[in-house]
Amino acid sequence: MKQAGSPVAVGAFLVAGQFPGMSHADTLSASMAYAAAAEDAGFDGVWIAEHHFISYGVCPSALTFAAHLLGSTTRIEVGTAACVLSSRHPVALGEETALLDHLSEGRFRLGVARGGPWLELEVFGTGLPRYERGFPEALDLLLRWLGEEKVTADGEFFAFRETPVVPRPRTSPRPPVWVAATSTATVELAAERGLPLLLGIHEDDAGKARLLARYAEVATRSGHDPRSVPHTATVLAQVADSRAEAAGTLRAAMPGWLGRGTADYVRLDADHWPRRDPHTYVEQLLRIHPVGTPEQCARRLTETIERTGVHRLLLMVEGAGTRHGTLDNITRIGAEVLPSITGSRKARAAGGPSRAASSQSSAH
Repeated sequence: MKQAGSPVAVGAFLVAGQFPGMSHADTLSASMAYAAAAEDAGFDGVWIAEHHFISYGVCPSALTFAAHLLGSTTRIEVGTAACVLSSRHPVALGEETALLDHLSEGRFRLGVARGGPWLELEVFGTGLPRYERGFPEALDLLLRWLGEEKVTADGEFFAFRETPVVPRPRTSPRPPVWVAATSTATVELAAERGLPLLLGIHEDDAGKARLLARYAEVATRSGHDPRSVPHTATVLAQVADSRAEAAGTLRAAMPGWLGRGTADYVRLDADHWPRRDPHTYVEQLLRIHPVGTPEQCARRLTETIERTGVHRLLLMVEGAGTRHGTLDNITRIGAEVLPSITGSRKARAAGGPSRAASSQSSAH
């Protein structure tokens, strides 16, 4: 948990959601335009989600998308939220992270997740055991690869002789790694290693604060100072001229996307997975997140910062479900919300249009 008065960093969280009426090409083109707009609007970064075989999010490689955005932007940090470690080899992910750390001159941010018991484990051949018990081993191997000159492994899932790390990362002692966490077990795993959390949109401020309190307990016991850890929280943000207008926009667009997108999940284990009613879920999100006028959104974001102590926020901005609506939301957040948040670095946008905006001008 950060100290009061710490500067606030606000990024855009892009799911690359395929809303009704959009093709895969429409969705990915729009996501690139949203990233360019976020840089121009003064956001501090853009973080990309990763999903496989479902229309909820059509980006199968957050790392590849991040690499593209790092090459087409000039200022912002670009992160993954998150690379699913249960279906990736941690050494391959470490090599690619080191490469992007060099090529972006330190602007890349790596977020990883355990993921779920989904179909990609079967398709990619990693198997259900990697999800059920392999995450700690994979995470530790990734961290060693990012921080050591030579690495060997002798575990249940990974075993190889001593191997040189080439290239070594640019960032020393290693590039930062965030861990996406929705459960206490994952929070404790990250805390034991002193790794910052990526907190999702499902929890309200009280829920986030409970997870962070548990993190602080375990981190302190493990010899880490929890006050110095740059946790990041994801929130849904929608700006309009009134609360009713903003909420109506999300009610009209999000249930159809969520209902179709999450129905595509294929679970490999035998556990029952109760599916959320999309309309009920949207109402829950409306109650706990910054949705309304710019003033209401700024006040709600400030409350989240004060209640949780988290000074890094990712705003999920695609809820309008259309390219025009999302671009307008991003622009208004940059112009009318970010300047009101204490410590916001909105002034970074004063340098003029980004290369990303120029390259996407024909798509706006």
